[in-house]
Amino acid sequence: MGRPDLNRRHLLATAGGLAVAGSLAFAALGTGADALASGADTRVRYWNLFSGGDGANMIAMLDAFRKEHPGIDVKDSTLQWGNPFYTKLAMAAAGNHAPELGVMHMGRVAGFSPGRLLDPWDEDLLAKYGVRKADYNPALWNRGVIDGKLYALPLDVHVQLCFYRKDVLKKADLLGDDGRMIQVTSTDEWFDVLKKAKAVQKKGLQTIGLWTNDQNFQWWFFVAFYTQLGGTWFDDGNTQVLFDADKATQVLEFFRRHVTDGYVIRGAPTGEQFINGAPFTWEGDWSVPVFSGAKLDYGATPLPPVFGKQATHAESHSFVLPHQAGRGGATNEAAHELAAYVVTHALQWAAGGHIPAYTPTLSTAAYQKLTPQNEYVSAMNHQATEPKVWFAGSTGVLAQDLGPLVVSSTMGSAKPAAVARTMKNHLTRLLASKNPMDGRTAAQGGAAA
Repeated sequence: MGRPDLNRRHLLATAGGLAVAGSLAFAALGTGADALASGADTRVRYWNLFSGGDGANMIAMLDAFRKEHPGIDVKDSTLQWGNPFYTKLAMAAAGNHAPELGVMHMGRVAGFSPGRLLDPWDEDLLAKYGVRKADYNPALWNRGVIDGKLYALPLDVHVQLCFYRKDVLKKADLLGDDGRMIQVTSTDEWFDVLKKAKAVQKKGLQTIGLWTNDQNFQWWFFVAFYTQLGGTWFDDGNTQVLFDADKATQVLEFFRRHVTDGYVIRGAPTGEQFINGAPFTWEGDWSVPVFSGAKLDYGATPLPPVFGKQATHAESHSFVLPHQAGRGGATNEAAHELAAYVVTHALQWAAGGHIPAYTPTLSTAAYQKLTPQNEYVSAMNHQATEPKVWFAGSTGVLAQDLGPLVVSSTMGSAKPAAVARTMKNHLTRLLASKNPMDGRTAAQGGAAA
């Protein structure tokens, strides 16, 4: 997606081999002359993966920081989302060409060789600029702690949600007195809701969008509902697989029933169908600006607790310090100051749908007036996350490996019980494999992780 004011930023595309792309990235970021030319005392190079609405919001926040801190020259660069971004970041850190500040998905941090490719945060410096552990959900903060050191400073929590059309649900008598979707606490109640909604919806539309043939979304939904069932992945030491194939089968059968009962049109564009009048869609919170921009009468709630326990899939955009051999001094302090500023001024970021990680923001009157954000903010307290292992995280090996298996079950090309057993076998193999980023081949590790 396009970004406003693109000529003021470096947009790095994936072109040619990884080594070539990496060297181009380093060259594009300059060597120090930019800071001198700007008249600023200190330069902070900042790599991120934000495009579209997120990119516009981040630019607005950075421009506000620049205005308030003329002595710090921020050189932000937007790289291609997904593995290309992580490959370049790994190559830069291993080759001592890393920027002062970067962004990663929290789930990828454990696999990024903290201590070699990432440097720990100085919590005293963060506190100096207004960010403390006490300002965070404890579980979220602790996800960024490895070997007792903080390697990831959360900016947000972005979650999978159940979006619903209030105009359709009102016709089906599925709205409560508060104007929000009625509570659902079991699979029977959920399918009863779908049945009632289908009876009043427009012809030719699906009842719910589930991204049935998308490996990432199907994997994210699986993580949520498997967590609702109390499912676990590995023991505390990550030495033994504890994956419960029976619970996994329950989840897979639940997904499959949406298709067999006729509530899903396989391959249908979920967002477009919702805008055109479909009662429900399960999407990431980043769809809030899209649906609000379409001026829909809609709401958004955490994924329904059909297995009795609240749990919604969650990831987190987090600030990291890519490894620099000589990290320290004014540039390092400026990186801490910039990250702390963005974290503590995240109301702009919340407009993109994400839940700010800095909890004081959530209690402000301005945030509490945001809709539908104020309806799903509780998801912060029941995050369903992937296990803290090197092969997890957004677009990571785990999603690439198990996501297609979930799709095969949902779409009907494989039986749920057989898929659940296969998933456990894959988890056993992955747990026994070595993190390639623990070695010295950063390019190889970046491509695989």
